[in-house]
Amino acid sequence: MTRSFVPEMEERRHLVAPYQTYGEIPADREARWKAPYGPPEAWDLEVVDAVVPGPHGSVPVRVYTPRSKPPPGGRPGLVWIHGGAFSFGDLDMPEADATARGIAGRADAVVVSVDYRLCPVPAELGGGGDDRLDERGERVCFPVPHDDCLAAFTTVRDLAADLHIDPARLAIGGASAGGCLAAGVALRLGDDGHPPWQLLLVYPVLHPTLPELPAELAEAIATVPPALLFPPDAREAIDRTYLGDGPATPYAYAGLSQDLSVLSPTYVENAEFDVLRASGEAFAQQLRDAGVHVEEHLRKGVPHGHLDAIGLDAAAATLDALTKRLTGRPA
Repeated sequence: MTRSFVPEMEERRHLVAPYQTYGEIPADREARWKAPYGPPEAWDLEVVDAVVPGPHGSVPVRVYTPRSKPPPGGRPGLVWIHGGAFSFGDLDMPEADATARGIAGRADAVVVSVDYRLCPVPAELGGGGDDRLDERGERVCFPVPHDDCLAAFTTVRDLAADLHIDPARLAIGGASAGGCLAAGVALRLGDDGHPPWQLLLVYPVLHPTLPELPAELAEAIATVPPALLFPPDAREAIDRTYLGDGPATPYAYAGLSQDLSVLSPTYVENAEFDVLRASGEAFAQQLRDAGVHVEEHLRKGVPHGHLDAIGLDAAAATLDALTKRLTGRPA
């Protein structure tokens, strides 16, 4: 196992190494840490913003469609959900936009990215209050983001013919908190007897309390600048704002389910230097124990969130892996 990031990121380690929390990083250093590693990928796509109906109001989505003629029977489809600790992120962040473009272009697939409602930002992460409400004037917390993502998936499934998607090849996936939401939606769909074709998870969090870190992971985490980790107080704050006053349920965190056998074949990719890897690895084992076909991959040399890095080779490799899942062939 390496003890350093991929070379491109290792060169920037000094920008974040002195800080204990991400919020302490000065703006100029943060900008240099997050700067693109290369040019964005260019794909010939039609990109359209739309809205779908949901129980809490309309849900914005962005549809990425290859301009080439669709094959007979339609293209594979993916409903993609970005991360951001349930409180951050939008359709323009690289984890949403660059990921959707890269998969749609590589896989000749239709990708629908979901702009679900965000929970209030916890005070521990710089928030200032419960100022995010749904269209009924109620505070945004679970199940609102879950319901938004479910509405997006079911609408795409219902409109598959119009979108030139093969309805038998419609997957759902997400990264980080988006992976949590994707897994919860997939579990709910499976319980209803209509599971998605596949479930694709990248550095997901799937348990409200992280499983115990294996010794190897704890050793790896010890080398990571603290500002790039999720300390316990931050994880507790994220959990609190996501759940509101409600309990943690399997649809909120799929790792709590006592029956994962209804889930679709699943891809789980974890980042090597990521404390949330404990959750992804535990969930993969839960899936195997439940008899679900699971492909598990460890992306070496990266901390949490590498899909948000434009031009990073490791991010492109992840998109290649997701493409292989959607097409059955290497990208």
